[in-house]
Amino acid sequence: MFQYIIRRVLLFIPTLFLITVISFGISRLAPGDPAELKAGVGGEGAMRGNQQLNEQMINQIRAQWHLDKPVWFWTIFTDEKDSTGRLKPIGERWTFKWNGMNNQYALWVGALMRLDFGKSFQDNRDVLDKIVERIPITFLLAFISIFLSYIIAIPLGIYSATHQNSRFDKFSTVTVFILYSLPSFWIATMAIIFFGGGDFLAWFPNNGLHSMNSSPDDPWMTRTLDYIWHLILPIAAYTYGSFAYLSRQMRGSMLEVIRQDYIRTARAKGLSNKIVIYKHALRNSLIPIVTIVAYILPSLVGGAVIIETIFTVPGVGQLAFQALTARDYPVIMAEFTLSAVLTLVGLLLADILYSVVDPRIAFSKKTA
Repeated sequence: MFQYIIRRVLLFIPTLFLITVISFGISRLAPGDPAELKAGVGGEGAMRGNQQLNEQMINQIRAQWHLDKPVWFWTIFTDEKDSTGRLKPIGERWTFKWNGMNNQYALWVGALMRLDFGKSFQDNRDVLDKIVERIPITFLLAFISIFLSYIIAIPLGIYSATHQNSRFDKFSTVTVFILYSLPSFWIATMAIIFFGGGDFLAWFPNNGLHSMNSSPDDPWMTRTLDYIWHLILPIAAYTYGSFAYLSRQMRGSMLEVIRQDYIRTARAKGLSNKIVIYKHALRNSLIPIVTIVAYILPSLVGGAVIIETIFTVPGVGQLAFQALTARDYPVIMAEFTLSAVLTLVGLLLADILYSVVDPRIAFSKKTA
């Protein structure tokens, strides 16, 4: 097991490298110039007013953020002309210039190896500090969502499997498939319209984590209840998808296990149905369900962008959305890296949990 973990961790390095290359390239393809946004001009606006002053300010910002340097290790030129002034054929005019380490990607990776994510283009704060102060909220929402998903999905899946083709099984199957097919942004919007003071009921707040009239001097219980009250709609929008998926996985896993020969033997010995299901079948049925938790966590952190933006929750998801709209490259790349690391760790955790719940799995015989 230890050797397998070491091999998987070493495999993280080239995988993470490829992820950063792709993510870095995608972030640079986004339209707009962050230097112009920072300077307060953009597009044609840079040509109005004092043109020389605007261009000087933009160039200074680009130099400060290394945006004046090439993006990659090399630059491709495709605009060479012949002696008559016409562009050469494509196959003849492509030339490459090696930029060495003096490029945006190399500078970013070098800082990343020192755990330095740079400074935000928006407020010049350390990106790591901004993520650290927001990540507890996102993780809280994710863990509560996972907990609720499991405590609802497992009993529902067990009951549906042990009462296969019953009215409840058919109704629950149709219901969870409908829930799983609905996009999270639509569910969140409908929750605000129907329960968050939109067009119908105003049972729950639809933004933030605290009421406008709340105060740090309020009693602890009052502040806690107010916090929970604000989390109900975001958590509901977080939970419904994973709960629907897990319940179907639990049902399928339980159906497969209760058809095994050892379950028939246990029934033939005269054991009650409750003992057969909860003592003999449940543990083996939980094997795929336990491992799924490692895959759900990264997806929840990724889905936080939508939910936190709609409900104005100050987590890393909202931070990522704000960074995308402001072309804040350091924050965008830090979010990409965080999601990639969580995904890789989740995959490793899934394998480890699989061997814990099923002793028959021996990773010492596997190849990475």
